[in-house]
Amino acid sequence: MRIVIAGGHGQIALRLERLLSARGDEVAGIIRRAEQGDDLRAAGAEPVLLDLESASVEEVATHLRGADAAVFSAGAGPGSGVARKDTVDRGAAVLFADAAVRAGVRRFVVVSGMGADPAHQGDGVFDAYLRAKGEADAYVTRQSALDWTILRPGALTDTPGTGLVRLEAHTGRGAVTRDDVAAVLAELVDTSATAGLTLELIGGSTPVTVAVKSVAGN
Repeated sequence: MRIVIAGGHGQIALRLERLLSARGDEVAGIIRRAEQGDDLRAAGAEPVLLDLESASVEEVATHLRGADAAVFSAGAGPGSGVARKDTVDRGAAVLFADAAVRAGVRRFVVVSGMGADPAHQGDGVFDAYLRAKGEADAYVTRQSALDWTILRPGALTDTPGTGLVRLEAHTGRGAVTRDDVAAVLAELVDTSATAGLTLELIGGSTPVTVAVKSVAGN
C-alpha cells in the first residue's frame, strides 16, 4: 500500500511510519519544515514538504494521487493558541479530506481526540481544540466519497506500548500509549470494514489486532 500521512513529524505519525514501512508499505509524510525530513527518512518514510495551513486543495491532492489510504495526524500542538486550533486542527483536516476526495483516495483515517465535539462549551484553548476537532470530524463524516474511520485516543503517554487496548464506540476516559495508538492506526488503515465508525481508544486487555477485528465485525 501507499499511505500518505498529514502531520508526518508528529509523535504518533513517526511511530506509525516505522510500523508501516517495516511491514513493506510505501509511506509519505507531510511536513512543514525541511529539517524534519531526516527524521522521516530514518522512520522509513518519504518526506513531503507542504504547509497545510496555506496549501490549496489541488496542491495537497497532487501528493495524494495514487495513494491507497490517507491518515490525518496533524495538530497545532501544545503551546499553540485558539487561532491555530482552527487553522490546523479544523482547517487542515477539512483541506486534507477535500484533497483526498479530489485525488480519489477513499480510505481516510483521522486521529482525533476524546471529547471532540463541535458543540463543546468553554473559552479556554483546550475547549477551542475540542470544538475544532469535533467540527473537523463532523465534516469528514459527511463525505460520502470517503471510507472514513475516526480514532479518538484518550490521554497520550510515552511509556512503552503493551499491544493491549480497549477500542470501542465509547470507552470512557483513560490513558493510552502513543505506541499503541500507532499500532491501532496501522491496523485500521488496512481494515476498511471499520469505515463509518468513530472509535475511542484507551489502554486495555485486548490485543490490537483482535480489538480492530472485533469493531470491524470479524
